[in-house]
Amino acid sequence: MSWLGLDVGGANLKAADGLGWARTVGFPLWREPSELASAIEAMLESAPPAERIAVTMTGELCDCFRTKAEGVRHIVSAVEQAAAPRKVFVCLVEGRLVSPDEARASPILAAASNWHALAQFACRFLDGGGGLLVDVGSTTTDIVPLVDGQPAPSASTDTERSIAGELVYAGVERTPVCAIVRSLPWRGAQCPIATELFATTADVYVTLGMIAEDPDATWTADGRGLTQGFARDRLARMICADRTTFDDQDARRASETVRAAQVNQLIGALEKAIARMAERPRCVVLSGGGEFLAAEVIATGLAPRRLVSLSGELGPEVSRAAPAHALAVLAREAKVGTDGR
Repeated sequence: MSWLGLDVGGANLKAADGLGWARTVGFPLWREPSELASAIEAMLESAPPAERIAVTMTGELCDCFRTKAEGVRHIVSAVEQAAAPRKVFVCLVEGRLVSPDEARASPILAAASNWHALAQFACRFLDGGGGLLVDVGSTTTDIVPLVDGQPAPSASTDTERSIAGELVYAGVERTPVCAIVRSLPWRGAQCPIATELFATTADVYVTLGMIAEDPDATWTADGRGLTQGFARDRLARMICADRTTFDDQDARRASETVRAAQVNQLIGALEKAIARMAERPRCVVLSGGGEFLAAEVIATGLAPRRLVSLSGELGPEVSRAAPAHALAVLAREAKVGTDGR
């Protein structure tokens, strides 16, 4: 039975076949909810053939939906429409794959379920003892304790996971700089920043050479390409400056400040999550487009016996779409749908 895993986020669609093919495309769900089915259909057309579709999601949180339940139902229906006549199964936060009707009947269990599928998959890399999954994406970071070969989160909803430090609403592309720091260095002084969406973490990490330039990007704060030149312009506006008074060195100093603040933010969340574990994790699994940041956080002192990079194990495209890859693998191994359901 061939499967395709699909992860529907608020800003990106991710798909993977669990065999090495993976793709991530930008899609602003909060702006274009009526176009979701068409976007998914285009994604499926570019994917390897599959008899079954397994879907997980985080896009239900988009503010185009009045409630998360409404968002779940919209996403499930869009996937069904795009995937027809193939059968669709929906991942619940408890790890089960169910029919679309079951997911619509229990929408809160289907909401924000992608981290659980990835955590289940990550458990196969454990070599005994406790472990930890750290997935740093474009928008959020998931930190999931792994105990006795199973995910061991302290909570299941986004709100509760945020309180526990297991969900950090910050990533390496879409997070506004003003959500990370309150001031930036500029020529010997500290300048309070403008609390506007002038620049995001993508500008920080492209300036530092940690993510690649994308001249065709339109999802940046000002809609211009993700290049070091445009990033410098956007970062300048964070201190109410422009390119005439903010040079490359200023941009790099500002970016280093934001990077350090984000590292400290993630260290705090990591320590909070680890404090509830019976033993410190022996194995840490890293995934997501921000693996480089997760690795820096781990290097500050966690020192696990084993550090697994999904990018190194499976390739950067699979790591970026890790929940979709995990879901496809788990669905195939569970042989869901072979009884005709």
